Amino acid sequence: MDVCHEQLDAVGRPVIKRCPELAKKIDFRKGSALDTLDALIANGESGTFDFAFIDADKPNYTNYYKRCMQLLRPGGVILVDNALWSGRVCTEDKHPSTVAIDECNRFISEDPNSLNMLLNVGDGAHLAFKTRD
Repeated sequence: MDVCHEQLDAVGRPVIKRCPELAKKIDFRKGSALDTLDALIANGESGTFDFAFIDADKPNYTNYYKRCMQLLRPGGVILVDNALWSGRVCTEDKHPSTVAIDECNRFISEDPNSLNMLLNVGDGAHLAFKTRD
């Protein structure tokens, strides 16, 4: 899901097309991710996904997480990128994206429906495993 497929078309698709077995498993969606996630939920696809990768507009990270958790089956995995935002995620940094990332990290860490870990690699990654519906 992305609002623009320019980079996907230029870089991603050529690489993905080299592996036809992988390519047939990917459904590219252009448009608002929140709208797309809501449509998947409305279509009855909750509990049918194995994996979600979140790397989009930071202020919506928690919204993406909540919807992805609804779409994942128990045992599914969510990987949230930029969870440490170049090491800037701290209470002193009031940048709106930094605040949103911090709120999402806190939300995930308190979610009783997942086991999670915050990985200190690169810009950070928050890994969550859905434990129950």
